[in-house]
Amino acid sequence: MLLEFSVKNFLSFKNEVTLSMYASAEITEHERYNVFSVGGQHLLRTVVIYGANASGKTNLIKAMQFMKNFVINSLEFQKEIDIEPFKLSTDRVNLPSEFEVTFVVSDVYYRYGFVIDAKRVHHEWLYYALSEQEIRLFERKFENETDTIVLGKNFPEGEPLVDNQQPKLTRERALFISVVSQFNGTISRKVMDWFTNDFKVLFATQEETFEGVSVKKLDDALYKKEILKFLQAADTAIEDIDLVKVKPQDISGHVPDKLKQLVVSKGKMLVTKHNVFNTSGAVTDFVLWRMEDESEGTQKLFALSAPLIETLKKGETLVVDELDSKLHPMIMRFIINLFHSTESNPNHAQLIFATHDTNLLSQRFFRRDQICFTEKDQYGSTDLYSLADYQWDEDELPSENRYKSDYFKGKYGAIPFIGEFKLVFGENDGER
Repeated sequence: MLLEFSVKNFLSFKNEVTLSMYASAEITEHERYNVFSVGGQHLLRTVVIYGANASGKTNLIKAMQFMKNFVINSLEFQKEIDIEPFKLSTDRVNLPSEFEVTFVVSDVYYRYGFVIDAKRVHHEWLYYALSEQEIRLFERKFENETDTIVLGKNFPEGEPLVDNQQPKLTRERALFISVVSQFNGTISRKVMDWFTNDFKVLFATQEETFEGVSVKKLDDALYKKEILKFLQAADTAIEDIDLVKVKPQDISGHVPDKLKQLVVSKGKMLVTKHNVFNTSGAVTDFVLWRMEDESEGTQKLFALSAPLIETLKKGETLVVDELDSKLHPMIMRFIINLFHSTESNPNHAQLIFATHDTNLLSQRFFRRDQICFTEKDQYGSTDLYSLADYQWDEDELPSENRYKSDYFKGKYGAIPFIGEFKLVFGENDGER
């Protein structure tokens, strides 16, 4: 599970910001369902991120995705690294970008990070802790035109790849952790597996990592059953769902009449089944629809289904941008409650999402340390802060709409400042 994520000098982040999943000791609300404990630490099951358009919400999630993808794919970079530092400051545009994440795997704490620019890795480090004391596993630095790696005694898997503190097979644009994992290093493999499998980042516009995940899971009978239960619980009226594969030449002989009109050119489509009722309310038949014929909200629910189910089952961390897009507020509550329930989330899965849905901005659903905001300053730099950072008048009577009301009043910032707009009409405007 994720503990903290930090980024600096990347996209709209000039200065370092940190998203923390640590629960505040000063806040006691929703401790039973919204908080869980690991190794004596109290962690949050969910975090929601609010902010004005272009304030940096999506950029924070892009930073997470970049770190994940670079760790997984750094060995493939032959040319320059596609990275974008903060461009609105002369003192940052030529400096490298920094990323760091802390997480837990099998009750072991890890802290991993790197500093890179388009040309190379400048700094990389990995620490772990079995108790309260952090232990360095390795640290790599590029200084005075020399790339050096210092190994800790608890990281012998790195020794074959280092000669007199000089990396042997690690290119300037590749991460040392990625190289060591290729040789089946025990610790490095655990770190890589966490980035690959346990840390999911989804954007609504990325079909290959969004809907594609759910489509693939339909081949698994157990997952298909769970996906169907999820869609039915969300009141989609879908009785069954399947991926139909046919060859164009087989359409006439092997495809049921109800599907002939639905077959697309590639001979592959996602089909949902709906019941047909008579005037007495009895089921008399069924119809088959392409997924494309379902509402956009239903399509998104299907796309989310497998990532959500897998995250809950395996106790992973799921990050989603614009989770509320196309979804009814009641569906959003349904999804959040899945993570806040000890029954549906016994393995301490985590959900981090950005949203504009202020109906959720309520102490009914979240603690103050679960609510974060992004806001840009006058120089275009994004800051990230928590509602728990604000002084709170405990004597004030609690109100379900207090967070929402104060947010729209601008008490927390992170809202757009709407200016005056007047149209200028000419003499001929409005003539037909």
